[in-house]
Order: sequence, then structure tokens, then C-alpha cells
Amino acid sequence: MRLTPEQVQAIRQVAQRELGDDARVRLFGSQVLDDRRGGDIDLLFETDTKQQSRASTICRLYAALVMQLGDRKIDVLLKDPNTPDAPIFQIANRTGVLL
Repeated sequence: MRLTPEQVQAIRQVAQRELGDDARVRLFGSQVLDDRRGGDIDLLFETDTKQQSRASTICRLYAALVMQLGDRKIDVLLKDPNTPDAPIFQIANRTGVLL
């Protein structure tokens, strides 16, 4: 994994602040692979709490991440109980690292 401990802590803090204590975050994609360079930060946020507006929650998560990590390419996925399953969630869970 190519994130620093400080970056991991910042991501966890954003997850808890925006989604609550039941939030889980997985890093997936190229940032998981130590032998790669560059690439965006792909994050899957999961919560057992239904979100009133997933789009608004994703925007809040993204903005908070940019404030913490700087202006980087960050992809944010969000899965709550109302989110239909999709292949990208399965890939993130299979290949990702729980932060």
C-alpha cells in the first residue's frame, strides 16, 4: 500500500466524521500495489446507515478528503443499505485493503 500512515489516519477520520462510527473504508486500485507509481486514490466507503442523499454524502466525503490530502485525484464510492450491488463493489472488496 502506497499511502502514508498519516494519509490513512486522515481518511479514517473523514469516514468517521461524515458517516459515523460504523463506517468502513477500503483502498483499492493501483495505490494498493507497492510496485506501481502514480495513479489516483480509489476509496470505497461503506456504512450500515441509510444515507438520505448518496450524492450529497459523496460530495461531502470528497471535499473533506481534498481538504485533508490536498488536491489529488480521488475516486469515492459509497455503499449504504440502499445501494444496489454492482461489480465495482465486488472488485473493491476482493482486491482492496481495509483501512
